[in-house]
Amino acid sequence: MLYIRDTRSLTVVRSGLYFAARSFCNKLNHISALKEKRPVRFDRNSIHVFALHELLQLCAKRRSLLVGKGWHGLAIHFGLVTDTITCNILINLYTKCGQNDCARHAFDTMHVRSVVSWNTMIAGYTRNGEDVQILKLFSMMHGEGAHMSEFTLSSTLCACAVKYVIIECKQLHTIAIKLALDSNSFVGTAVLDVYAKCNMINDAYWVFEKMPEKTTVTWSSLFAGLVQNGLHEEALRLFQSSQRNGIQLTEFTLSAMLSTCASFALIMEGTQLHAVNVKCGFHVNFFVASSLVDVYARCGQIEEGYAVFSDMEHKNVVLWNAMIVSFARHGHSWEVMILFEKMQQVGIFPNEVTYLSMLSVCGHAGLVEEARHYFSLVISDHTVEPNVLHYSCMVDVLGRCGKIDEAWELMLQMSFEPMISMWGSLLGSCQKYRHIRLARIAAEQLFKLEPENGGNHILLSDVYAACGNWDNAVLARKYLKDSGAMKDMGRSWI
Repeated sequence: MLYIRDTRSLTVVRSGLYFAARSFCNKLNHISALKEKRPVRFDRNSIHVFALHELLQLCAKRRSLLVGKGWHGLAIHFGLVTDTITCNILINLYTKCGQNDCARHAFDTMHVRSVVSWNTMIAGYTRNGEDVQILKLFSMMHGEGAHMSEFTLSSTLCACAVKYVIIECKQLHTIAIKLALDSNSFVGTAVLDVYAKCNMINDAYWVFEKMPEKTTVTWSSLFAGLVQNGLHEEALRLFQSSQRNGIQLTEFTLSAMLSTCASFALIMEGTQLHAVNVKCGFHVNFFVASSLVDVYARCGQIEEGYAVFSDMEHKNVVLWNAMIVSFARHGHSWEVMILFEKMQQVGIFPNEVTYLSMLSVCGHAGLVEEARHYFSLVISDHTVEPNVLHYSCMVDVLGRCGKIDEAWELMLQMSFEPMISMWGSLLGSCQKYRHIRLARIAAEQLFKLEPENGGNHILLSDVYAACGNWDNAVLARKYLKDSGAMKDMGRSWI
């Protein structure tokens, strides 16, 4: 039995103190749900190690940081900071309370670390999205020769997927094979997911075929990887194979397959998946509903997409954005603006995608004042950070309406470098409205950014020709021939 004696060498009876600690834990439940509104008192003359562990675990469960620090101080007073189990519980407490620095301090001061210590610290970094720290901690763990579990490898592989680090992923895959953990479904799925996200789809297929046990998550990860890499036909064939093998459908699988149907405008397959969606009870899922709206909109059936949108009792910003983008794609500018107002009335705040869709539809409809209004909203919205795409849309709007000087001033005010599409939009506007000075500036930038694109030389030549400057038009064509740049030939999707 483990007892703790204070300076008075007071020995506490184990059973009596244990039940007293349990009683004390029950009292803590009623102290304002451990929100640190009142101080917690304890008897410094008698504390049992098991009772202390239970109290720390209770604080971790309730995310009670201040009370947990109090018990941490008691653990230091009684010399428990060298105990592995106590430190593991402390690390768990601090990571769940979002205090990874305190957790790391407790971790670094440990004399002996178990696999639970490493996994708990990695889990804390995973919870806060600190992927670089996960990779560094794993490297330290590997250097010390510590024992690894399937959780250790799968969590570190997920960090590799976020950072798209291929070399580290291959090294972790090798370690998994050496430890005979590559056959584990969690580790195998994590390896597959990293390869798919890093555009190594052949390696992902190889891992998939070698796995002895494939879960629904494994199938969903490969589906998503194929769709993300634009391999929609392969995704359809894999889906047919999964159905022949009796693999259970999930929301993620269904959403990925609907994205494939949307890319190929497969209305028949999309309708069939809609029926499967209703049959499986996934029709209340936000992401599946958003994919359905996208399928119907891309297939020209905007009314069917709006019916799916309207049938959803609860809507999130992703679903609102899907419907706004669908209306924008079909040129229904006023419907887009009405939806924008409605979503705010029901308490859904627009995000970057929403504002981007609003600016895009204003550009295609030639609504300059409305575009200025939405652009001012995205600039003043503290919950949204305007990016280069918002500026690019606004430059396109101004250029289409002949306000080229204003578009140029906006580009000069940006805090980041203009994109190629932004320079191309400016050059195209200069051709339409015969603005030679800015056309030269835009063309020079495009020559540097994409020297192999001969279309930019053609555009500049057309600007000179539209202004009657035939000498420079001929020189632009001659430079195109001398540079060896090629203009992409027009082609039909059919």
